Amino acid sequence: MAAAGDPRAVQRSSGSDLATARTIATALLAHPLPAQLLRVRCERVLAHVDCGLVVSGVKFHRPLDQAAWNAEIAALVEGAFAAAPGVEEIDCWATVPLDAGRSVVSGDYAKPAAATVFSISVPRAGRGAVRARLASGEGIFWDPAFRAALSKGTGG
Repeated sequence: MAAAGDPRAVQRSSGSDLATARTIATALLAHPLPAQLLRVRCERVLAHVDCGLVVSGVKFHRPLDQAAWNAEIAALVEGAFAAAPGVEEIDCWATVPLDAGRSVVSGDYAKPAAATVFSISVPRAGRGAVRARLASGEGIFWDPAFRAALSKGTGG
């Protein structure tokens, strides 16, 4: 359970608005999560604050199907808005590691180390409709293989 100054919240927070990132991370990590929250990044430009939540698409803490995944994502987005009332948008995405092999891992020929398999952007004005959007799939990116695995239920 996260509390103010919890090392997990501190280590998983980044961005130009580090205080907001830590506030959100602390709130979201206060309860066990089925999927791993890897990073909370908040960026501020003048009074405008956007935050990103990165969730692992592998190694879930319990098996998830699509309904449970949608509930988890909705709870993360809603929790982030509740923890930081000044945030204007929450972007949430899930990544899975890729096998980069022994090839070059930096520079012009670098291969990506992770792939995005899910993403949703929720403006503050649309926060009340996040569950309906998740149910309908409106404006959401899904990797077909990731979505298929969730439709069967998976441990990630």
